[in-house]
Amino acid sequence: KKKKKSLERSLRISFTSASYTDSSDDETSPRDKQQKNSKGNGDFCIKNIKQADFGRREIEIAEQEMPALMALRKRAQGEKPLAGAKIVGCTHITAQTAVLMETLSALGAQCRWAACNIYSTQNEVAAALAEGGEAHVFAWKGESEDDFWWCIDRCVNVEGWQPNMILDDGGDLTHWIYKKYPSMFKKIKGIVEESVTGVHRLYQLSKAGKLCVPAMNVNDSVTKQKFDNLYCCRESILDGLKRTTDVMFGGKQVVVCGYGEVGKGCCAALKAMGSIVYVTEIDPICALQACMDGFRLVKLTEVIRQVDIVITCTGNKNVVVRENLDRMKNGCIVCNMGHSNTEIDVASLRTPELTWERVRSQVDHVIWPDGKRIVLLAEGRLLNLSCSTVPTFVLSITATTQALALIELYNAPEGRYKQDVYLLPKKMDEYVASLHLPTFDAHLTELSDEQAKYLGLNKNGPFKPNYYR
Repeated sequence: KKKKKSLERSLRISFTSASYTDSSDDETSPRDKQQKNSKGNGDFCIKNIKQADFGRREIEIAEQEMPALMALRKRAQGEKPLAGAKIVGCTHITAQTAVLMETLSALGAQCRWAACNIYSTQNEVAAALAEGGEAHVFAWKGESEDDFWWCIDRCVNVEGWQPNMILDDGGDLTHWIYKKYPSMFKKIKGIVEESVTGVHRLYQLSKAGKLCVPAMNVNDSVTKQKFDNLYCCRESILDGLKRTTDVMFGGKQVVVCGYGEVGKGCCAALKAMGSIVYVTEIDPICALQACMDGFRLVKLTEVIRQVDIVITCTGNKNVVVRENLDRMKNGCIVCNMGHSNTEIDVASLRTPELTWERVRSQVDHVIWPDGKRIVLLAEGRLLNLSCSTVPTFVLSITATTQALALIELYNAPEGRYKQDVYLLPKKMDEYVASLHLPTFDAHLTELSDEQAKYLGLNKNGPFKPNYYR
């Protein structure tokens, strides 16, 4: 029996340390280390600077799949549209966002960066950024909640450095500066936000009359909604589930909570793999879309006892609560594809009668007194970036949109943007899309003068109204 326990323990340890992004056995907190790169600069806090060469290779691979950002760098070699910009960012720190950061730096910006998710940082990429010096990074995979806020504060609270632009994913950075450094917040020229959660928080501030900075909502731009949210999730939902559980999708019963763009992507992928897919929705329009796409629209309570997988993608809180978790069948896989860790009530599972068993990195079995267990992925945090990777090409589209939004807000003449939340101009959306077409050897048709006049359009666009999605 002792031998068996020891084998189980060693298997568990080997699985836990098998995270593809962490090859370091050093358990010392990065906060307790003296860190310097090869140039003697120590203005960063990461897991292991020795991984920089590995991270650099990953960034170079990502560059191949991010043609628009590379084109932006080339076009801006002569001019620096972000010269003087001091950008503080809080996003996932991956090879793809590294290409964005280094593009912003090439355009003239100074950058300081923290992670918006405690599990999504690729340590080797953070090391490459710290070594390159284009961005001062404070992030590592597996931060505690306290580490998370400490990293954000280290980005913001620097003597002699006043940020003038914010690039946020989830709104935590914006919220931190607004609450802790109100005088600093008032000097910000613009905020660019890319998530449902963060945009919702911005609209709340605006409604309360407390948003004293113009903000760009890139989450609701076509290039974000249709490409990042839909196509990215259509591919990465399967990747995240496969890597963590080796589950076979054929014949599995799955309930997807929410049929926005993320939900649509998840459902399309699961249906194509032969899963039986149910959808929950609060919005009658999205609900009707789900029905027309061939999915059964249900309440969660109707199917909770029979489904094999539960996926949340609503941007809301307490979508799956303890009562639902109690009624799930043995072996049910539970995960979240929304930005925040609020959708599944994980806190309700941290009670004495339930046993938590770590199986491998980002996979926990939560065991009930009668022996029933559920498989919880990434402790209810964002599945794809916590447990796998996302398609680089799709992130190129989002990152280019973010870069152009920053350039637009930073260079806008006084008075163009009031203290409000704005959508990306449609012309800019179309420009981002056009930068990606050469990858497919795609050739756009041009309107004739007569056709343009007939439609009442400029020959060069925009071709759709601002509300088009």
